[in-house]
Amino acid sequence: MIKIKVNPENPEEDKIRIAGEIISRGGLVAFPTETVYGLGADALNEKAVRRLFAVKERPPDNPLIVHIADFDDIYKISEPNAIAKKLIDQFFPGPLTVLVKNKTVPKITTAGLPTVAIRMPDHKVALKLIEESETVISAPSANKSGKPSPTKAIHVEEDFRDEIDCIIDGGDTKIGIESTVADTTVYPVEIIRVGAIPKEELEEYVEVKLADNSKNPAIKYTHYTPKAEVIVLVGNEFVEKAVDIARDLSLKGKKVGIAGMNIKLDEFVTFNLGRNLTDFARNIFDALRKLEKCCDVIIVQGVEERGIGYTIMDRLSKAGRVYRI
Repeated sequence: MIKIKVNPENPEEDKIRIAGEIISRGGLVAFPTETVYGLGADALNEKAVRRLFAVKERPPDNPLIVHIADFDDIYKISEPNAIAKKLIDQFFPGPLTVLVKNKTVPKITTAGLPTVAIRMPDHKVALKLIEESETVISAPSANKSGKPSPTKAIHVEEDFRDEIDCIIDGGDTKIGIESTVADTTVYPVEIIRVGAIPKEELEEYVEVKLADNSKNPAIKYTHYTPKAEVIVLVGNEFVEKAVDIARDLSLKGKKVGIAGMNIKLDEFVTFNLGRNLTDFARNIFDALRKLEKCCDVIIVQGVEERGIGYTIMDRLSKAGRVYRI
């Protein structure tokens, strides 16, 4: 596997070209976006996409997001309606994925659905890679299915080792939570996956509702699940309750880690998630990955389910059990 270190703000063209050529030959390249690291393959190359599914251990009925770098590509591969165009004009490039009518993308990429999921990442490395590959790139998160999403190149390496062809190391991702996925083929627009753009922000431009979970092909599969047990505590007395639970578990022989905002406890392994919800979102997957290496149980601070907090709690509820205190 080739490892390429680049400057995320001014990516070296000669380095990105190497990775682009790997994509164009049907290879797999992990690369940073503003949300999480993606595992990229030529979205129009059925053999490459099939290998992506196999390496990621992703079920074939879970469609892939197609990443673009040129607005013209939207119309080459899909047929967006007026609502989609409105959201595209407002949020591309950025952490929004829109479901639109498919035109040319192979069925293996869309899991046989009549729609295709399209996103233009707001990251110079990602955009340059797509340009150099001279195609559009299918890129789910660059982790084994079921594991926490990767926000650092080392997370990708830990999951795949030599199973993929290249990793572009562009440093830590800025957002740390995946894109919001919105189905624009229906109205009100349905949010299939809550993500980095909160529902409230989309509502400023179109009528929006949360989709019935049964519409999301991925809902039947486990996500964001570390090896350790995860307990999420929601309430004002998080630290006190977390310490009580941790002490009780320690007496039972369990190694306990605690992750929360502005936290540092000498008695237990801790991970400081930052000072606000933006920091929390950026750090939570890294926290789960680090703590699972040394702990049997991870106790995580829950947050208010508003804005990005709703997305954070969506991910935490998939990772473990939530308790109100």
